[in-house]
Amino acid sequence: MSFFTDFGRYLLMLKGMFSKPENAKMYWKEFMHQCSEIGIRSLGIVILISIFMGAVSTLQTAYQLISPIIPPSTIAQIVRDTVILEFSPTLVCIVLAGVVGSKIASELGNMRVSEQIDALEIMGINTKAYLIMPKILAAFLTIPMLVILSMVLGILGGRFAGWATNILSTDTFDKGLIQNFVPYNVWFALIKAYTFSFIISSIPAYYGYYVTGGALEIGRSSTKSVVVSCVMILFADYLLAALLLN
Repeated sequence: MSFFTDFGRYLLMLKGMFSKPENAKMYWKEFMHQCSEIGIRSLGIVILISIFMGAVSTLQTAYQLISPIIPPSTIAQIVRDTVILEFSPTLVCIVLAGVVGSKIASELGNMRVSEQIDALEIMGINTKAYLIMPKILAAFLTIPMLVILSMVLGILGGRFAGWATNILSTDTFDKGLIQNFVPYNVWFALIKAYTFSFIISSIPAYYGYYVTGGALEIGRSSTKSVVVSCVMILFADYLLAALLLN
């Protein structure tokens, strides 16, 4: 019954976000603030993860494909498809679920416990629209951009690792990047990125918005929101792959 209660409140929260803004300028300012918090502040960790992710993919793929029959350019094809299809959208979004999701849950939880949300509602402001909607829209805008950046950096990291360790030359790597490239893979990765963006922003917002108690409960709701978000990302990953790659 707890699941159905949480799911119903979650849907009602999403429904409550859609209302006419009381002050459009104030909403726009909050949206830009969330773009900075979610997107720009996550740049460092995304760049670091992406470069090493691509480099490790090249080294491990080369380790497993040592054969005179298989051309070296195949390594670049495998790294390209692995980074685009799985590593960049899924792994980066799981990390962002911990970085961004915990921040959203703790921020809203602190506002709920300190009665700031109640004060805004007394002032006649739709707190769901003002506090949650800008976070979801900012995630929709910035997280897919971070995923695209991760794809580029992951491939460049793999290219650099191949050159630095003399596994394959940059010309061979570039040749493999072009061979058998399927543009649909990029669109599939973006579909995953938008789906995961919604999960990363809405689920922690729910747990933070409805937290009750004190500082201990804020920490618990933040942890629970990250766990649930990661599980839902993996479930959505499987579902999208089963629906769109067959």
